[in-house]
Amino acid sequence: MRIAFPVMEDQGLESTVYGHFGSAPHFMVLDIGSGALEAIKNSDAHHEHGQCQPIKALGQTTVDMVVVGGIGAGALMKLQQEGIRVFRAVEGNVSQNLALLKSGKLPEFAANMTCAGHKEGLGCLH
Repeated sequence: MRIAFPVMEDQGLESTVYGHFGSAPHFMVLDIGSGALEAIKNSDAHHEHGQCQPIKALGQTTVDMVVVGGIGAGALMKLQQEGIRVFRAVEGNVSQNLALLKSGKLPEFAANMTCAGHKEGLGCLH
């Protein structure tokens, strides 16, 4: 199983999980089976709001799950159509969120939990 965590910068398992999928500069992809951790640059970071292409953002890297603080409805639907489950992260790093995911404490995203837009300087309106 491979899990993608959107992050600001590559700090391995100590990377802080980013608050929004589409604009995250990088993704940390963890292979649970092998323990391998890979940093991937977001190939779609500079898209128009609502035009996120999540598979392009992941650089065509195959993942089974995404753990993120926030995500737009379009990106969520596109990931789900590919069979990728998306879970809502809590503030903290990859390691902390991985532990919560493994213990079943992170909720899976539903359409009513997605980003409703952005306001100047306020970020995502979840």
